[in-house]
Amino acid sequence: MVLRKHELEAKLKDDIQLVKSGVLRDDNPLDQSEEFNELLAACRRGDLRRVQELISTGVNINGKDKFDYTPLIIVRQIHDPRQILFGASLCGHYELVQHLLESGALAERDTFQGERCIYNALNDRIRNLLLQYDYSKSTDPLQPWAAHITSLLGRDSPKTSDITIAASESFSLHKFILSARTPYFQRKLADAPETTSWKLPPSIPVESFQVVMRYLYLGDLPRDLVGPWSSATEEEVLTGIDKISKQLEVTQLWEAILSGNDRRLARQRHQDEVSRAASQIGSFLEDKILSHKMVVDTRKVQDVKWRHDNSIFADCLLRADEAEIDEKEMDETEHTNGIPIGPGAEPSQKHNGERKRPKSVLYPVHKAMLIRSPYFETMFSSQFMEAQESEHLHIIKIDCVPEVLEIILAFLYTEKADCPLDLGLDVLYAADMLFLDKLKTKAAIAISTLGSGNNNVLIDRTHTQEDEAEPELEIEPINVYDVIHAAWDLRVQRLEEFAARYIAYRLEDYIDEEEFAELIQESASRLKRREETDTIELLDDIRYYLSERFRLRFEDAGLDEMLDEEGEIDPALAEAIAGTEGLDINGAEEKPEVKGDVNPAVEAPAEAEGVNGVVRTLDGEMVEDEFSSDAVNYQILLQKIDGMLDKLKLDA
Repeated sequence: MVLRKHELEAKLKDDIQLVKSGVLRDDNPLDQSEEFNELLAACRRGDLRRVQELISTGVNINGKDKFDYTPLIIVRQIHDPRQILFGASLCGHYELVQHLLESGALAERDTFQGERCIYNALNDRIRNLLLQYDYSKSTDPLQPWAAHITSLLGRDSPKTSDITIAASESFSLHKFILSARTPYFQRKLADAPETTSWKLPPSIPVESFQVVMRYLYLGDLPRDLVGPWSSATEEEVLTGIDKISKQLEVTQLWEAILSGNDRRLARQRHQDEVSRAASQIGSFLEDKILSHKMVVDTRKVQDVKWRHDNSIFADCLLRADEAEIDEKEMDETEHTNGIPIGPGAEPSQKHNGERKRPKSVLYPVHKAMLIRSPYFETMFSSQFMEAQESEHLHIIKIDCVPEVLEIILAFLYTEKADCPLDLGLDVLYAADMLFLDKLKTKAAIAISTLGSGNNNVLIDRTHTQEDEAEPELEIEPINVYDVIHAAWDLRVQRLEEFAARYIAYRLEDYIDEEEFAELIQESASRLKRREETDTIELLDDIRYYLSERFRLRFEDAGLDEMLDEEGEIDPALAEAIAGTEGLDINGAEEKPEVKGDVNPAVEAPAEAEGVNGVVRTLDGEMVEDEFSSDAVNYQILLQKIDGMLDKLKLDA
């Protein structure tokens, strides 16, 4: 252990010297911004929802504070004993580490901070998770995107290139990539978008242009610039690279070439270039595609005609129809004079007694980026109409609303996708339809983190609020029942577990609902030829998390003796132990707020506290304290589950 400590210290000194000399960039720079400090605080208290929100705003998850702590190091340890009682369950701790890694947190073994995370991991489960995330997974989240851009250089089917560079060897390239990546082609193609060819000066070796194009398309630069069959010398190739890079105004190319055989430096500069390219193509997406979308009457979509030699270099149009408004819902959200009331009502839905006609939105896009989806790749490689030559751009309808399509385009063009909670399920279904597994995972993560339950009202429980006029009581956008059905339909295990946990920690709100009983009945029917001895998967999960919900209250407080051999809480023993001296831990200073940012696993049920500090159980009985209430409530909920099963005539 002492030897390992010395190795880490030596690695830190080496890293510091390389950073100070300017050879390497600090992967974990000092960050004293308010946003980064808030991220660290959210990691400390295990607030998965807040961490997700901060990451989506662009906070550097690989920064460090003045004590050299990164978010990944902060979250793998528990500092405050009160967190053991009120916040840091092992399940939530593991999920937060996993989410940081999935978002690009560094865990590379040949860096000081990476070794530090792994060496000081809280347990073997988290250590194994950290070891799974090598460079390709954790430090280069844009790698799949960059690999696709590189693959376009030699891809013949489906045909996506639209400009040819003529030399002793021809290169089939893409105008939108050249325009986004080089100021020279940006100006040239803006003046003449119909250009289909560009001639390379004969004095420049073709090897020089190959290196430049490979750099622009994010490929690894060859170690040997001159091949065995080349007629040019290395000096001529380097001179040609210098001329082309200056003409195209690609100033960073020389730095990449000078990286030489230094693996870490070459990798760092390649990462920088990939990030720069993603930003450039992201700007192209915003400035050219999204800003030139067209909103047209759905009945007149087929009248739209776009030429192939357009200034956006688009080779097809994607269509998304705006959501139709139900007539009955429309009447409920409008006064008779046409003034809308209620959330989401549009003032222009009714004009002079006429309903607003449905609209469609058209986006000019590029097949080269769409084929990242196997759905589009098959479409453009087959005999479908969309793959055939036509006078004008084909219009391809996608079964989703425009807001969802824009998230899909952002993912295809830049690998980034900020998925808001209210669109999470729509993005999930659309990603499944287009076979975008990574986007599907991102949507599932957004739902299970933004709706994780760190706050008391995150997902609509289908309950009517008492005062809908108050903005803070606005109904939330996603129904947990819809989440479960989506998990079943699309086979997303993460969402099944999330929904079961969410319901278990609020079971008293759901157990008496008819819709909940129908859900359990549906879960039972999912097992074909169900025997009497078979269990119900959803109910098994709910029971497990229900046990976890109450177990954590006692295990973390050191009251293991409240649990019998089957993991159930003895109400009499719970009451006796909770009433002994020294266990009054629910005082005013340490008592968690129900509506605050606390772990859902330890939220005190709202119904436990009555008026003037009186504690009541779910059946209204008065008890001494919350521990006694929890013990009784656990038994009550189990009995209600049994009663529901009897009513449904199910044996589980």
